Amino acid sequence: MRDVRLASSQGKWILLTTVLGSSMAMLDSTVVNVALPRIGQDLDANLAALQWTVNAYMLTLAGLILLGGSLGDHYGRRKVFVVGVVWFAAASLLCGIAPTSGVLIAARALQGVGGALLTPGSLALIQASFHPDDRGRAVGLWSGFGGIGAAVGPFLGGWLVDGPGWRWVFLLNVPLALLCAPIALRHVPESRDGRSHGRFDVLGAVLGALTLGLLTYALIEARQGSLVVVLTAVAGLASGVAFVYVEKYSPDPMMPLDIFASRQFTAVNLVTLCVYAAFGGFFFLTALQLQVAVGWSPLAAGTALLPTTAMMLLFSARSGALADRIGPRIPLTVGPLLCAAGMLLMLRVGPGASYVADVLPALLVLGTGMVTLVAPLTATVLASVDTARAGLASGVNNAAARAAGLIAVAALPLLAGMGPEAYRSPAAFDDAFDRAMLLCAGVLVVGSVVAFATVRSLPPDCRRPECRHHGSITTPPLEGERAGRRIA
Repeated sequence: MRDVRLASSQGKWILLTTVLGSSMAMLDSTVVNVALPRIGQDLDANLAALQWTVNAYMLTLAGLILLGGSLGDHYGRRKVFVVGVVWFAAASLLCGIAPTSGVLIAARALQGVGGALLTPGSLALIQASFHPDDRGRAVGLWSGFGGIGAAVGPFLGGWLVDGPGWRWVFLLNVPLALLCAPIALRHVPESRDGRSHGRFDVLGAVLGALTLGLLTYALIEARQGSLVVVLTAVAGLASGVAFVYVEKYSPDPMMPLDIFASRQFTAVNLVTLCVYAAFGGFFFLTALQLQVAVGWSPLAAGTALLPTTAMMLLFSARSGALADRIGPRIPLTVGPLLCAAGMLLMLRVGPGASYVADVLPALLVLGTGMVTLVAPLTATVLASVDTARAGLASGVNNAAARAAGLIAVAALPLLAGMGPEAYRSPAAFDDAFDRAMLLCAGVLVVGSVVAFATVRSLPPDCRRPECRHHGSITTPPLEGERAGRRIA
């Protein structure tokens, strides 16, 4: 029942608990990259294990996020949100005490399951609880505070790694959950979707996650060139075909394929795949480059990345307003090109690099490109489908961005020629990093060309994004009522 006013004490408690919940997942996606070199040293892990430390989380999150929203609509949004928070905290505790890289990777996969439950649930709670007159402002505050969390993530991660140690990057989630869950149970009203029929596309979710997992394994382990890798790749492709078949013929698919009948929606998701593949690869490798090749501490490396998220938080709303006036085609064409230029400037970042002369200019150009394209991309996704399917469209786009980052982290080190021990050799890693930046820039140029050739002006009466302030650097924001679930 949507009657809670934002100015009331209950409204403030609801906003607090949703910000805490979403911040747990958002912080985790930004702080872990900074901790990777220390994790590798402490657990004697090779580069493949570090890739899995990132990808195990993204794999389960991307594969299950659409299903997570549907579970909340049927069983209760507050209930599923709290389960997600507790699950996420328990998995984080396991990450923090992991004795080996294998245990850490398994715990990260469990973290992703919790993230898939709490990420769509935090926005759904706001939309289900607040009075219609206050919902837009509540969503704006939620996205703004979430952006602040994303902005401080790399700095916080670096401070923790340099101070108490990398394990606290994960253990920090436990006190946040101990604060978040009781507030949710006491102050957040329960809500469900009365139209939810209780049928879930579990098979589709399993096949989607299995496809991503098998292909990720094949890409990360491809250096071995073994028969197992080949068979895994074939199995991944077969699983992908099965996923498409199930989604096409299931009476209640997780991702109805007819949504791609909109050519603009399909085109924008292709742009999303290009853009967020480049972003995922960039932020994974740059956190390593600044520590391995340049020789900076985790704190210095984390602090160095602040400009991109700060620019997103400060200027994304203005970028969205500009795109409303001039249309999305120019921003979605120019934005990726600016990002590509920023990544090419990163070729100057190596041993002895100066932050002011070398790193900062690249990040400012990259941040300008991100600001230019993210808000128009979200607006175009929402405008490409019927208003009733805005939540589904946003969820599909968000999952596509996460899957793109997942594949990029798996494939980019292979394509750039990074060996299993590359991150232990500054010279070898620096050479491979340069090749990776060229590849990322090339993918962004492809995204720009696709946008220029396919994106058209938005209809004047189309749905506009509610999340005006956006600080995430690895995914577009979830948008629309009941974001992240199927809307019939």
